Amino acid sequence: MTVSDRVRAFLEEPHYAMLATINGDGSVQQTVVWYELQGDEIMMNTAAGRLKEKNLRRDPRVSLGIEAAGDFVTITGTARLIDDQQTTQADIHRLAVRYDGAASAQRQMASFSKQQRVTIRLPIARVHAELDRG
Repeated sequence: MTVSDRVRAFLEEPHYAMLATINGDGSVQQTVVWYELQGDEIMMNTAAGRLKEKNLRRDPRVSLGIEAAGDFVTITGTARLIDDQQTTQADIHRLAVRYDGAASAQRQMASFSKQQRVTIRLPIARVHAELDRG
């Protein structure tokens, strides 16, 4: 799906997002995540073994909500997981720089590099946006 320039500009800002996955009993699990728009996909990253990763391996359907100052974008689609550690470590470093800056990211990598990481890629299937509300 092609994302409008206004939605793209909003997503390129480092807002926090709320990722919703589906628990085994059908209820919704939500987690605040860092993300980055890459082309027409959203990239996220998590430590292996977390509930969102387990849920996505069982059922990859997700909803991602991003809100800032009254503006919001909701994205839905089907995620895919990447386990290659060279890729996942580069992705978490990229996200840490985006949200916390290079110096802090370097310090955080001391911890992240010891973790088995998983990258979540969400091709944008549907978008709902309400912008310029704030």
